[in-house]
Amino acid sequence: MSNYPDLQLYIGGAWRRTAETLPVINPADESVIGAVPVASTGDLDAALEAAERGFAVWRKTSPARRAEVLRKAAALLRERINEVATDITREHGKPFQQARLEVIRGAEFFEWDAGEAQRTYGRVIPSEPGIRYIVHHQPIGTVAAFSPWNFPMSQPARKIAGALAAGCSIIIKAAEETPAGCLHIARAFHDAGLPAGVLNLVFGIPAQISEYLIPQEQVRLIAFTGSTAVGRTLTGLASRYVKPTLMELGGHAPVIVCDDADPVKAGIASAIRKVRNSGQVCTSPTRFFVHESVYKPFTEAFIERARAVKVGNGLEEGVEMGPVANHRRVEAMEMLVADAVSKGAKLLLGGERPRNSGYFYPPTVLADLPGDARVMREEPFGPLAVINPVSSLEEAIEKANGVPFGLAAYAFTNSAANVDQITDDLEAGNVSINTLEASVAETPFGGVKESGFGREGGAEGILHYTVIKNVSHRMAI
Repeated sequence: MSNYPDLQLYIGGAWRRTAETLPVINPADESVIGAVPVASTGDLDAALEAAERGFAVWRKTSPARRAEVLRKAAALLRERINEVATDITREHGKPFQQARLEVIRGAEFFEWDAGEAQRTYGRVIPSEPGIRYIVHHQPIGTVAAFSPWNFPMSQPARKIAGALAAGCSIIIKAAEETPAGCLHIARAFHDAGLPAGVLNLVFGIPAQISEYLIPQEQVRLIAFTGSTAVGRTLTGLASRYVKPTLMELGGHAPVIVCDDADPVKAGIASAIRKVRNSGQVCTSPTRFFVHESVYKPFTEAFIERARAVKVGNGLEEGVEMGPVANHRRVEAMEMLVADAVSKGAKLLLGGERPRNSGYFYPPTVLADLPGDARVMREEPFGPLAVINPVSSLEEAIEKANGVPFGLAAYAFTNSAANVDQITDDLEAGNVSINTLEASVAETPFGGVKESGFGREGGAEGILHYTVIKNVSHRMAI
């Protein structure tokens, strides 16, 4: 078994240590497994200078060559999958097989955007004889990107893939709690021959780094995945300097189960998906609105499957759900459950932290929640599901839309009419029907309302890393 890596910053194609570090904690046993470097302003200045030099080279690099480097890095990550996945499980807690799937998903982002690098098409606009109007998409410049802790490798991969495919350079601040995933990305691109300065990796105090990088002249775009609260702050800071942002923010995903759906199959599928990544997914299915005619069999199937989930250290065989990432998530679950029960909700499963070391919290199910329960409006970001009966699809859609978030939404139905109504009326950037998969590399991903703006992935994603230039060319004066 590999050792947890020696964590360093990656700036200008070179690795560097720092005087200050922060501990990396294994959430399964609360042991310290590593030390993450804290970037100084001197390190950030070096990253800005390196990114500026890297951009000057990379923007002139052919799309075919960019694609070649992206594909090579993806291939290296696939070759190193077990090493990367082991490190992710140690720092995050997710089961090893889920960590392997995350590495594959990250590689898919690089592979998809490698193709998109060669498809940033412009256009020629018809005009009168002797003049041409030509639209170009050009790389925007240096990107300051910030990725969260819940997917240590695939979340930074999304931003790095889009930026590099478009011809940008990037400074990415990866999560201090789960730093190894992005470290492995930097290693792969270093070994794939990416020019120095195109990709720069830093860690540190999040607020200090964002407040320092965003105002800098070299930074032309801010890309962030994380909470709505932090997204508001970064968007406000960027607006002061008239800089565009790409924001993928919080969610509180509803699931509508219609009266024509198979309640047992839907319940089993929902329970399996709810515990993925210990529920620490911005698209995690959480608020279940189940037609009253199938409410009982759905709820019973959900609870039976959730009760059977094996919880433990993600490196142990057969574990389906690891710990949550930190003590804050445990405390948040306890607070939300206590609030709901105090207001009349039924606790059908879980709800009590096991008495052992590690940040473990069991799959938990609440039912018949009143509208004023906090969990009905606040994203739990943990293995907590809330199930309420509804009398109609219209009621389900109204309640699903009754929060300020709109990232992902799900439905189970076999009715074309229901699908049409759900597609039109659900307020979400990603709607999935009879599946709980919210996004893949080839589809655009992002939210509406307070879940952010802009899209990552698909044909649309790369365009956020470009600027549009119109050229008017008259053939003669």
